[in-house]
Amino acid sequence: MGRILAIDYGFKRTGLAVTDPLRIIATGLTTVNTRELLNYLQAYVKREPVDLFLIGWPLNFDDTPTDATPGVEKCITKLQKAFPTIPVEKFDERFTSKLAKAAMLEMGLKKKDRRNKALVDEIAATILLQEYLQQNG
Repeated sequence: MGRILAIDYGFKRTGLAVTDPLRIIATGLTTVNTRELLNYLQAYVKREPVDLFLIGWPLNFDDTPTDATPGVEKCITKLQKAFPTIPVEKFDERFTSKLAKAAMLEMGLKKKDRRNKALVDEIAATILLQEYLQQNG
């Protein structure tokens, strides 16, 4: 069984998280420069089997698209072209960044570390993936 790889897409940085091979635990993988995302994923997929890309779907409270939604749509198109055999599934990402910041506070991270936006993005991807696993477990 292949892993699920979660993507918290951003204009500058993209947070990534993966499951273990049995799809029980979500773990932060890294944060990459968005321009380098496809290259990173191509190298990762060569090393590890991935059965699904889970991408955070940005929506407003009233379910309308946000200013980030068109960028995510373009990313989905690029993923489908680069990895035609790996399905891409959208998953509601509302509140993941706020939950990530709250989790960092609970973990006792210093203020300097909590300002690290790359870490916030990676944790947000992990939360996204964990919520997906809980809903689809």
